[in-house]
Amino acid sequence: MAGRWMNLGHYNAHGIPGADALGAGIERMVTGITSPADTERGIAARLRYLTASPAGYAAIERAGISVTPRTLFAWLAEERLPNRANQQRLDAAYWDLRRHNVAADLKRRLTSRGGTRIEIDPVDQTRVEPRHRRDLSVRRLTVRPRHWDVAVDAWLNDDAETLDAVWDEVIQDLGSEYDSYAFVSSIGWNA
Repeated sequence: MAGRWMNLGHYNAHGIPGADALGAGIERMVTGITSPADTERGIAARLRYLTASPAGYAAIERAGISVTPRTLFAWLAEERLPNRANQQRLDAAYWDLRRHNVAADLKRRLTSRGGTRIEIDPVDQTRVEPRHRRDLSVRRLTVRPRHWDVAVDAWLNDDAETLDAVWDEVIQDLGSEYDSYAFVSSIGWNA
């Protein structure tokens, strides 16, 4: 991670690491079932999605759900509802599978037309005394396809270190001010 903000917050500036904002932005692109995980409709929709493929059963297993086939069939037939712990595990399994299923589409959307233009909002300095403020503005730049491919893979694998390395490479395009954007308020794009 770039080092100019090593003591972020010392003068009351607020922000998050750029890599975290990048990961959160990718996460916001993932859409899915909107029914709550603890409703009959939400449970049924998650179960249908998870049991439609071998990858879904693997996601169920990764989430720590170990039930008999008879219990699973009862859930699918809506004869019984999973307990609260299994409802949460089903939701986790659903989102895990959903992320894996949409990763290729996210890469396609982010890399089309030579990359995606992002807007970087600098750290919030409203509570910093004027004499300690840095002159930072909203910056815009295009993140190239090679960066998006690596970033989506890192996000998918919860690899914070690689996501941080990608962010450091991306902000190099800002020129000599790049280090001032190691921490940000937010990052946004439309893809």
